[in-house]
Amino acid sequence: MRGARGLTLVALTLFALAAAAVRAADESQPAPPAAAKEPAPPPSVTVIGAREAHGVLGRDVRSPTDEDMGHIVDVIVDRAGVVRAAVIDFGGFLGVGSRKIVVDWNALHFGRVADKSDSITLELTKEQVNAAPEYKEDKPIVVLGAAGSLQPFEFDH
Repeated sequence: MRGARGLTLVALTLFALAAAAVRAADESQPAPPAAAKEPAPPPSVTVIGAREAHGVLGRDVRSPTDEDMGHIVDVIVDRAGVVRAAVIDFGGFLGVGSRKIVVDWNALHFGRVADKSDSITLELTKEQVNAAPEYKEDKPIVVLGAAGSLQPFEFDH
């Protein structure tokens, strides 16, 4: 038995020495150089004149006959990122009794938006907007459009 115990002790000693040698060799070698990263290209920049473009959220929407049609509260884009429609908060007083409807982006006209007090014109009547189904998040979207201007959304099945 004594011989087997001696062999085990020698084997463990050799194993420990080998492990220490491997650790020492790993520590003495320099780390492999990190892959040289190329700097990211600078972002593209477009400058738009202050009189050329304006935000639309919160803007008042009026009919062609200057009736109050509500205000834009959201913009809807399709999966390709193309703007398709606007959500308009319509009716009510101080948020009470109002409802949201969705109108086709092409039914909106932005000719008078030089400053925040200008409104956007919606090519629909108040009666058409009143008859529109209410927009609810996570439900199918019914988009109200001007005559002949709607293109269906593309759905993945």
